Amino acid sequence: MTRLELIINQFLNYLHVERRLANNTLISYQRDLQQLLTFMQDRQLHQWSQLSTVLLREFLQSQHQRGLNPRSIQRQLATLRRFCKHLYVNQHLSTNITLNLKAPKTQRKLPETLSVDQLEHLLSSPDDDPLQYRDHAILELFYSSGLRLNELVMLDMGDINLTSRLVKVQGKGNKERLLPVGSKAIESLQSWLSIRPQLAKQTCSALFVSLRGTRISTRQVQYRLAKLAREKCLNTKLHPHMLRHSFATHMLEGSKDLRAVQELLGHKDISTTQVYTHIDFEYLSNVYDSSHPRSKRSKKKYD
Repeated sequence: MTRLELIINQFLNYLHVERRLANNTLISYQRDLQQLLTFMQDRQLHQWSQLSTVLLREFLQSQHQRGLNPRSIQRQLATLRRFCKHLYVNQHLSTNITLNLKAPKTQRKLPETLSVDQLEHLLSSPDDDPLQYRDHAILELFYSSGLRLNELVMLDMGDINLTSRLVKVQGKGNKERLLPVGSKAIESLQSWLSIRPQLAKQTCSALFVSLRGTRISTRQVQYRLAKLAREKCLNTKLHPHMLRHSFATHMLEGSKDLRAVQELLGHKDISTTQVYTHIDFEYLSNVYDSSHPRSKRSKKKYD
């Protein structure tokens, strides 16, 4: 193992042990830093002290030339900033060389959501099959409480309280939050829990299990939701985050309380939640364009 690789491993171990970052986040950091390592090795650079702001700009430019989109480059820059700060604190760099680096601007893409009618169709009664009951409970819980995919698969039996209608979630950075669960989701969970013993191994504490009796994986959830969407003829590629987006959008449309939605979603920064206000505005804008007599889109042409 080279000196460059050793310091990367020390950094990743620090993020895992002390910062307690999620595995998916660690994998993303590792992938970004592996690309930086290759960049350094190609230039015959063997010490992190040889890294500079100019070289980092060259690295980001090379990523752009590879076809990486601005959003991915922004994510890589976030990795570089955290890594270089670590190098500076641990005296591998004399200065923090990322201070003057700027990320490329991106047009913020509005998240895809499902309409209330689409969700009603999707959440119709499941067939008399254990996996269907499990999938229905997963769908209801996603939409009821706005969970992330990883938060849902990591739920244990002790995390759900049917009487209090609450679910305890371990979010990003191992931050815990307590979320309300709707009555429809409670009913669906009760149905699933009544047949869960047929599938789950006795030693398994997971709320949702696979046919093998062990904790369901993120990939299995993604596959099952996509399959269900096809069966229900939704004409959209359903993924778990779409249910989270739908939860947030419908909550905001109903309550207009951005802070409450931020807390429910577990967003650290309210600016992350504000993307849903743009969805609300887009709806209002469409109503205006189709209704107002002076709107450009509804303006009639006369011969």
